Amino acid sequence: MARTYDHPGEQAAQDPIRLLEIRDTPLSLDEVFAAVGDDAAGGTALFVGTVRNHDGGADVDTLGYSCHPTAEAEMRRIAEKIAADYPVRALAAVHRVGDLAVGDLAVVVAVSCPHRGEAFEACRKLIDNLKHEVPIWKHQRFSDGAEEWVGVQG
Repeated sequence: MARTYDHPGEQAAQDPIRLLEIRDTPLSLDEVFAAVGDDAAGGTALFVGTVRNHDGGADVDTLGYSCHPTAEAEMRRIAEKIAADYPVRALAAVHRVGDLAVGDLAVVVAVSCPHRGEAFEACRKLIDNLKHEVPIWKHQRFSDGAEEWVGVQG
């Protein structure tokens, strides 16, 4: 279905996926925000997922993320779908793997669109789909010595 645009300059960007990566180094809000900068965007939505200090009533000390070798390809598939379904000017998503401490950034995604409502919707759909469809697993270590894998199916 072809989109119609109300104003000049609103047409979709040629290559809206500007940054898409899984990495084992600290994430940067500034890097992701800069990646989605676009003069035709009137709204930019950014989501930051951090390691929290609790889960299910238990105190979390640390956690580790790992991923399947196809994880980045799955991220790209999802990003392309978001860019096709919304008037995305620019999109970025980075996810961390390895051992993280409470407060560390685990995932940062951002989307810029001509209007704020579209940016919010596209950003929410992006993070929700990444969380549910990309094979990234979380290994939580609790203060009481217990451990738990999250996102592993089998």
